Amino acid sequence: MIPIRDTNRSEKYPVINIGIIAVTVLVFLVELLQGRGLREFIYLYGLVPARYAEPQIAAYFTTSQQVLPFLSSLFLHGGVLHLVGNMWFLYIFGDNVEGRLGHLRYLVFYVLCGLAAGTSHLVLNWHSNVPTIGASGAIAGVMGAYLILYPRAKILTLLPIFFFFTFIEVPAFIFLGIWFLFQFLIAAGTSGQPGGIAWGAHIGGFLSGIVFLKLFEKVPKRGVGE
Repeated sequence: MIPIRDTNRSEKYPVINIGIIAVTVLVFLVELLQGRGLREFIYLYGLVPARYAEPQIAAYFTTSQQVLPFLSSLFLHGGVLHLVGNMWFLYIFGDNVEGRLGHLRYLVFYVLCGLAAGTSHLVLNWHSNVPTIGASGAIAGVMGAYLILYPRAKILTLLPIFFFFTFIEVPAFIFLGIWFLFQFLIAAGTSGQPGGIAWGAHIGGFLSGIVFLKLFEKVPKRGVGE
């Protein structure tokens, strides 16, 4: 299922959401400029569990180099399709969450979801030497928050049926419920990081988005959000 748009109008102009998308695209352009050094660039700024699990590998990196990937990995992507897919989901679901939380709280919320997703992946793939990159864990957190805030919002969805495509409006709780179930079943049925996709990070990000939303709703907007 491919989401096309939702029926919710954002309460505010999503300046942070648009900014995140713009910065992510800019970082991707920086990736393209790396040439033959791209592999080293991804290994340095992507999240590599073995760098934390194996002392002999960790010794090659400074403390700042070990901390930075939890954030920098959120802005790196493995290709144009990876980038476009992630940014499209963020564009559809992020504006409404930002409108509800406020700009500053949304930015902190997004980063925390990304950190939680990265930590989930780290724990579940402790000795993996494969770099994990992409914003999907943080975006999964945004989707988790959207599920709680707007469960009955309609998502216009492109649905492939054999060789044909059709558009249907799906309630958000069904669309996001199916998405989460898909992530969970694949994560439960496979080990490690099949196909380069961090399924555990998606699950961790989604669940953390729900938890952080509940916590952030207890923080007054005045003096914190605006």
